[in-house]
Amino acid sequence: MRFRHPDGSTVHLAYCTNVHPAETLDGVRAQLRDHCEPVRKRLGRDRLGIGLWLAKDAANTLINDPGQLRSLRAELDRRGLEVVTLNGFPYEGFGAEEVKYRVYKPDWTDAERLAHTTDLARLLAILLPDDVTEGTISTLPIAWRTPYTGDPEAARTAHTALSTLAERLDVLAELTGKSIRIGLEPEPGCTVETTADAIAPLTAVGHDRIGICIDTCHLATSFEDPDTALEALAAAGVQVAKCQLSAALHAEHPHLPEVRTALAAFAEPRFLHQTRTRTTHGLRGTDDLDEAVTGQALPDGTPWRAHFHVPLHAPPAPPLTSTLPVLQSTLTRLVGGARPLTRHLEVETYTWQALPAELRPRSRPQLADGIAAELILARDLLVDLGLKELP
Repeated sequence: MRFRHPDGSTVHLAYCTNVHPAETLDGVRAQLRDHCEPVRKRLGRDRLGIGLWLAKDAANTLINDPGQLRSLRAELDRRGLEVVTLNGFPYEGFGAEEVKYRVYKPDWTDAERLAHTTDLARLLAILLPDDVTEGTISTLPIAWRTPYTGDPEAARTAHTALSTLAERLDVLAELTGKSIRIGLEPEPGCTVETTADAIAPLTAVGHDRIGICIDTCHLATSFEDPDTALEALAAAGVQVAKCQLSAALHAEHPHLPEVRTALAAFAEPRFLHQTRTRTTHGLRGTDDLDEAVTGQALPDGTPWRAHFHVPLHAPPAPPLTSTLPVLQSTLTRLVGGARPLTRHLEVETYTWQALPAELRPRSRPQLADGIAAELILARDLLVDLGLKELP
């Protein structure tokens, strides 16, 4: 979906296909047919943006077979789909029964992460629509905090990899005329947990092709104030490559038994749901939701937030809610001003099938209805900020 900002520039809105896990190119093609095109048709649009997730095997197939890449590009056009952004965070296995800590491997200390991200940039330069010259890729925030934190050699290795990537993106732009930017995506539990944590490594790289991807669920889970976060990034000269529109789980009174029971329904075996609370001594947290609800790991005198991407249009029932207001505040700051601070927005609710059983979609049509409803909500927020939806 495209929108005209009051300054005349185009802002793109997509939804991320990591909600439809597929490891192979055939699986990606099935996503386009079975999920993405039906969502587009529900919205009554001739064109829909998707934030494509290409796992290692799918990316390798496309890199090694230009004919397959041309065919994928043609299929996107035929189905009324366009790609201006990729989700390069998960490497493989995102559809596994248990993902948890595996999603952070390989990290930016591993040469394979650089190779994979370089391949994604090359692919995106070809997949971009003819009238679009800028693409973005989100990636993991360097590494999970252990064993990385405090290891100077690991920090140097990651810095070298990101600097090398920036140089490769410069060359790619010269060869193709397409500018691809990378956004490190701060996430609770990682070495870059917050936007503030991102400033030092990104300014050390010092290249405008390597910036930040703001995920509004992650931002909210860490209790970051959007205005403060974005002001600090701007002051440091850090570019916002893209923003993932998502909402976290919020519990205002976690000491109450009924709240603990409601939270426990969202603890599940597939993904990590890092949980945080803000105290007078700073941020406290656990790596997963079950650690918080079943023990004494977190103080419960202040609200809790959990890294669980809940549907934007359907907050959980009381006594829980979502952090949609944080998303709204972030979006206002990003695109509600005189010029957009980013032009790539991506709805990223990948946890539909991890929701409590009674909230999960029971069929493909129900999932398509839910994704369409999220995009409608995001569209309405953008229109309210003065952007004009384009055909």
